[in-house]
Amino acid sequence: MTKIQYYVASTLDGFIADEHDDLAWLLQFGMDDFTEHYERFFAQVGALVLGATTYEWVLREGGGWPYGAIPTWVLTHRELEVPEGADVRFASGPVAPVADAAVAAADGRNVWVIGGGPVAAQFLEAGRLDELLVTYMPVALGRGRPLLPVGAVTPPLELVEVTRLGDAVEHVYRVG
Repeated sequence: MTKIQYYVASTLDGFIADEHDDLAWLLQFGMDDFTEHYERFFAQVGALVLGATTYEWVLREGGGWPYGAIPTWVLTHRELEVPEGADVRFASGPVAPVADAAVAAADGRNVWVIGGGPVAAQFLEAGRLDELLVTYMPVALGRGRPLLPVGAVTPPLELVEVTRLGDAVEHVYRVG
């Protein structure tokens, strides 16, 4: 069964980027401890959803579109470029129709809500997020872009798995 998952790295104090949307705090760790784990996760992904800020960051910093022809939805009110060979669709408004379309396109695989936090929060508040996979990195920022900027207290989440990745720890939470 397809799951909608928010898979993300966070600082210990709950930020996914600094106040300038920079990820230097994360990139300093390299990927050696994470590559195999990420590849297992990504092998189960059939569709992507992300916000415009994350999309623009990937285009700017990613060295090309890293997701091939995987169906991708970008939540935005603006016109943005589409990389050659990418299957990118732009959407605005409620996330439920986007979630439905992404699940259908995923064809039995999972939907990765890449980010940012506001996108994941919209999915959570709409009851359309099944899991949070948060890798806590051993660093604090003090301020920045929050992991999950929800409008109200969430219901308790169920911790279903913990994985050590070098000095980092991934927590997998099931949404009630």
